[in-house]
Amino acid sequence: MSRIFALTLAAAAIALAGCEASNPVMGSNSAKTTATGSAGGAAAQNVNAALGRCDRPAGTIALVEDTNLDWYRAYVSQYRLGATTPVLRLLIQQSNCFIVVERGRAMANMQQERALQQSGELRQNSNYGKGQMVAADYSLTPEVLMSARGTSGLGGALGGLGGRLGVLGAVAGGIRTNEAAVMLTLVDNRSGVQVAAAEGSSSNTDFNLGAVLVGSNGFGGAGGYTSTPQGKVVTAAFTDAYNNIITAVRNYSPQSMGDRGMGTGGRLAVEGASQAQGAPVAASAAAGPSSNPAANATMSVRDAQAKLNALGYNVGAVDGQLGRGTVAQLRAFQRDRRITVTGQLDQMTMNELAK
Repeated sequence: MSRIFALTLAAAAIALAGCEASNPVMGSNSAKTTATGSAGGAAAQNVNAALGRCDRPAGTIALVEDTNLDWYRAYVSQYRLGATTPVLRLLIQQSNCFIVVERGRAMANMQQERALQQSGELRQNSNYGKGQMVAADYSLTPEVLMSARGTSGLGGALGGLGGRLGVLGAVAGGIRTNEAAVMLTLVDNRSGVQVAAAEGSSSNTDFNLGAVLVGSNGFGGAGGYTSTPQGKVVTAAFTDAYNNIITAVRNYSPQSMGDRGMGTGGRLAVEGASQAQGAPVAASAAAGPSSNPAANATMSVRDAQAKLNALGYNVGAVDGQLGRGTVAQLRAFQRDRRITVTGQLDQMTMNELAK
């Protein structure tokens, strides 16, 4: 039975050797990746059914691909593949989870148009003045962790029969498994805080019949005609990773330092390190007593929330958490009192709240 199966495979391979290239087919299914279809604004067509989707965007996003990293150079040189960002742009817009803003190569073209406007070369009312570009709320950074191509178990099994059938040993060498693992990292551009990260992976079996025929029993001519592009498996891995990002965004809950403002000093005390930022009480004591009682004020996030509510800055429930609502009202309070706007419960803000 195994001999019949092997002969069938060999016959199929030989038959392909005499084939000529067919006419190009628009919208060919064999050429499609997991990132397929199109997007225009919030509308999307022919989207991969496995791609997640959001009811409304979480914000604007820019893609940041570091072309100086080792993985990128290997990715381009080994597989002759281009940037990963076009694939991710399509997936992001189709998902409606973010609005993509340009921060890549096209920025040079945008700046060129503005330079032409400033030089007076453009027509009147071309409207390339300042104040029109949209800020990027988030940055998404892609990275290929692993992209490998090796023989599969099937190839090894057929290889054992290669001594009996001359062409079959080459068939075994042409059946390979492509595997890829990628990572996506989502960062809030205003704070620099990483808000989400996700891994994605994919694999496929590549029946490389072009490699089968080259140098086996004098047959040849198919080349890479039937080979599966490595780019397809990398694209599938990024689709998987982006779906995981969508899940993380849907279930997002901000990390909180509780009564200790984020970035004002961690809870893991290090001997000899300054606690001036992380511990307002110690900082006040070190500065010495003040004649103004409010100058040494300390309060918890819960107390600050209660005071803000009483002053008309509605933070909602007094829960002791420095969430988005509390941060927004702290900023509003700081602007009104003309003190440094940080959105944090720092010493200056506590002093103002205590007045």
